[in-house]
Amino acid sequence: MLDRFLPLAIAAAASTHMTLPAAAQGTPSGPGFPTRPVRIVVGFTPGGTPDITARAIAVKLTERFGQQVVVDNRPGAGGTLGTKIVADANPDGHTLLSVSASHAIQPAIYAKLPYDTLRDFAGVTRTTASSYMLVVPVSLPVKSVPDLIALAKAKPGQLNFASAGNGSGTHFAGELLKSTAQVDVVHVPYKGIPEALTDTIAGRVQFFLTPPVTLGTMVKDGKLRALGVTGRERVRSYPDVPTIAEAGVPGFLWESWAGLLVPARTPRAIVNRLNQEITAILRSPDIQQRFTGLGTEPTPSTPDDFDALVASEVKRVGELARKAGIKPQ
Repeated sequence: MLDRFLPLAIAAAASTHMTLPAAAQGTPSGPGFPTRPVRIVVGFTPGGTPDITARAIAVKLTERFGQQVVVDNRPGAGGTLGTKIVADANPDGHTLLSVSASHAIQPAIYAKLPYDTLRDFAGVTRTTASSYMLVVPVSLPVKSVPDLIALAKAKPGQLNFASAGNGSGTHFAGELLKSTAQVDVVHVPYKGIPEALTDTIAGRVQFFLTPPVTLGTMVKDGKLRALGVTGRERVRSYPDVPTIAEAGVPGFLWESWAGLLVPARTPRAIVNRLNQEITAILRSPDIQQRFTGLGTEPTPSTPDDFDALVASEVKRVGELARKAGIKPQ
């Protein structure tokens, strides 16, 4: 997946460091903001969703603000290093944080964070949302979500599900299916998505929930069977695959989302300005086409709605972790 994303990330990175065109330099930047270059911190290496979305937005914001907007990758400690940098930054709107759903997972897996996930940040907007795909080996005698659930109930404790690692989104998606469908299945963590896919294809694990973009042509080529998607709607590239909720697990929902935050106490007028500009960018046809092509959907929101999403996800993941016996380390 990283190989697919890197060309876009590198191209966008170069764009953010180019000299501003004359038209952009003359664009009114509004009273008092921004007064200098704006930085979007990403707590991960280039290539993932928080990085790709941030770089695409940075290019457009540079044009709209008439000020340079750059992406600053600060990987380390599961994304918490970059998050801490923004928590401590001057709350004047010139430092933003691009986050994924892992931001809401961190309180459930880390016993002590160097910041408060909710109190130290203010939402600007959600940027994207995407579903995971539930896939099984073609050798497994199931053709639907109800088939898989029936098999799991007939063989309690005998079916395994893969993840890209303890505490990952793919882990919690599997735990949510286990809890919602009330089945006894065993979690098998891997080093990453490629390793988990390899063992799913081989039948060493019986199912895996993974971003559709990671599958390539595996489903089309008959290496894996797709049973359902975790989001509210079907995935455009898999129109015949139902959502897990409509396939027989009412209420099941797991989305991988991304968004932008600023330090708490950032003036509301600045938050609103950022929201207005970024929302317009996310609704532009070229950005929508680019993100959709990567398997994710632009989903701008109000600042309050994004704050509410993060808070609800922290609570939901925390409850899910307790049910699954996942203890903070």
